[in-house]
Amino acid sequence: MPPFDIDPKAIRKLAELMTETGLSEIELAEGDRSIRVARGTVTTSAPVQFSAPAAAAAAPAAPVSPASHPGAVISPMVGTAYLQAEPGSPPFVSVGNPIRVGDTLLIIEAMKVMNPIKAAKAGTLKEVLVLDGQPVEYGEPLMIIE
Repeated sequence: MPPFDIDPKAIRKLAELMTETGLSEIELAEGDRSIRVARGTVTTSAPVQFSAPAAAAAAPAAPVSPASHPGAVISPMVGTAYLQAEPGSPPFVSVGNPIRVGDTLLIIEAMKVMNPIKAAKAGTLKEVLVLDGQPVEYGEPLMIIE
């Protein structure tokens, strides 16, 4: 196995994300390389190279992508998105709803843990970009708030 290089900035960003979301651990994987950060531990399976999300690499002439929208709610983790608390209940938010800072927008289930995704800004929900029960990736745009 080649030598393992750890990017301290990436570890700090993962730790900040864990604190913001209340997670006790987070894992990123790319191919056969992965890094897992848990409170008090860091484990890896191979060297990890971090790159910008694919949406950020869009061609300049392309229309504005949802990920670059200033009101985009971006997924802080990999998991399954749920738009309501449980099947059959109303969604947390609907297009056109006023949104306040701290409102729960959806839940992302990751490793059997339900993680509420809360609004970081106030506005009106303009678009929901994911379906209920849809797998989501880290950095993927989930909703647009204007």
